[in-house]
Amino acid sequence: MPSGPGVISEDAIARIAATIPPPIATFLLTSEHSPQAIIAQQRRCRTNTIQLCDHLPISTYAHLRDELPGIALVQVIHVTDQASVDYAVAASAHVDALLLDSGNLSLAVKELGGTGRTHDWSLSCRIREAIGIPLFLAGGLNQANVAEAIAAVEPFGLDLCSSVRTNDHLDPVKLRAFFAAIPNEAA
Repeated sequence: MPSGPGVISEDAIARIAATIPPPIATFLLTSEHSPQAIIAQQRRCRTNTIQLCDHLPISTYAHLRDELPGIALVQVIHVTDQASVDYAVAASAHVDALLLDSGNLSLAVKELGGTGRTHDWSLSCRIREAIGIPLFLAGGLNQANVAEAIAAVEPFGLDLCSSVRTNDHLDPVKLRAFFAAIPNEAA
């Protein structure tokens, strides 16, 4: 990953994934672009889910499906404008879930997650209404805005990172506060 907190080595990913029982999803977050590189990385890490953190050509998904049967694909959508909505709808026909985040693909070093910034949740809502697969919401979620985010987007699940870290490590106090702020009907 070119950016974001919590990056770990492929060896660590493989060791962790090997300890997790099958019904639990193990995620490989990748910024690779070529199908061959993604396939090789998954085979080294042995996860059951690949989170594709950069936008890929739609044709990539069929190649991944052919070579990695049974491996779930989650496409990250960096929500910025109508083009994000269009890409999300097109990708949703080929993946198992979408994850909406607040990255910036136009920078010299792309921001592919962990920015701590929110995005326009009305665009996220439009994406959720247009697709028929699970949608995860990420991007600047914290204890102060999580209830509003859930109400606005109605996601299948949440993905969080920077708001529950202190000195690049998960912070139990921040985690408890975040989960306490989730409305009971959403939990």
